[in-house]
Amino acid sequence: MKRLLHTFVRVLSVSFLLSFSLSTAFGQGEGKEDLIGHWTFEKGDELKDLTGHFGDIELKGAQAKDGQLHLGDNKWALTTGYKGPDIGPDKTLVTWLYLDDLNVKKGATIAVNKSSSDMFDAIVYAERHEKHWMAGSSFFRRTPNVAYGPAETETGKLIQLAISYEDDGGNAKIMIYRNGEIIGDYTQGPIRTWVEGDVEALFGPRALINGIAHGWIVARVEDARIYNTVLSEDEINNLIKNILDVKANGKIATTWGAIKTK
Repeated sequence: MKRLLHTFVRVLSVSFLLSFSLSTAFGQGEGKEDLIGHWTFEKGDELKDLTGHFGDIELKGAQAKDGQLHLGDNKWALTTGYKGPDIGPDKTLVTWLYLDDLNVKKGATIAVNKSSSDMFDAIVYAERHEKHWMAGSSFFRRTPNVAYGPAETETGKLIQLAISYEDDGGNAKIMIYRNGEIIGDYTQGPIRTWVEGDVEALFGPRALINGIAHGWIVARVEDARIYNTVLSEDEINNLIKNILDVKANGKIATTWGAIKTK
């Protein structure tokens, strides 16, 4: 009887731990079926899009090391060769980063850029207002002249940023989040779509036009994502950096990434 009870307790404990692990993994996998670009810069996958839609990152002076993409003045990166569904009109850009210089301007932690012409959406730092984040866009078509959220006052502090874009009758309904809190909410259009063969993801510049990169940011990016859907406030708050989406093999989800401890 004692052995039976002991076995039962062990099974119950394992079940609890498995349930907790799976719930944690699934909890961070909000919108994972619409995740079309995901970069964690971890060892072995430093330059890889973990969804397989984009080609390997091309480093243009930036460095991928210690699980981070290090960006600086004229040190940036991009990835091309996108093979996937059209990006947008609904989408969400998400990044986690450490800002290492408060005084740079007009760069982006991540941007979706059209290869053949001037058309981009990006999480931009300090273009219209010093030390403030905004939803950057070509010719400010989706960018009001408003200082959203708090001004950045510290370097070396982890920040999560997210911007969602929703089709509202051809215009873009935009929500800007900093550390899970809404700091911007407006509608300004027109909303745009990017297609296979004519899109690239940028890290550092807000735009790449005729081979010329525009803007810089001095930061270390921990995790960058493109979702082909509008994530809600709750979904954005449930995301966890550097954890990969659960991969299902047959009957049970079997693998997920590990949280970095440093």
